[in-house]
Amino acid sequence: MPETVAAAQPRWSIAPNFIVDDVVAAANYYRDKLGFAYERFWNDPPFFCMVQRRGVVIMLAQLERPGVMRPNRLVDPEGGAWDTYIWVDDADALNAEFKSKGVKITRDICDQPYGCRDFDIEDCNGYRLCFGHDTER
Repeated sequence: MPETVAAAQPRWSIAPNFIVDDVVAAANYYRDKLGFAYERFWNDPPFFCMVQRRGVVIMLAQLERPGVMRPNRLVDPEGGAWDTYIWVDDADALNAEFKSKGVKITRDICDQPYGCRDFDIEDCNGYRLCFGHDTER
């Protein structure tokens, strides 16, 4: 497909929805540790928030019943299953930023056979996020 046609097409995006026990604490973790921002919480008391960083949106939802979070790694503890993969411009710089803020790095940065350089973190609710960039660009 010619680049002009591809550029004219609308961009798709996705926003994973993570169930959390405390939406305010989770949103503040994403803000303070991972550099995301948020504009508001929904409802009173709060039960929903969308955190954003550089076009990436993660929805955080608190249910009435606590303790129902189920990160993918709980189903596949040895495989290290992610809950989301986020492509970034510079995984090395982001890895250094997260380390400086005390973020729990569960797999340090390395080149992968699938053509990406990436690393894994675990957030305050146990969700695994992988951040990487394409090494074949």
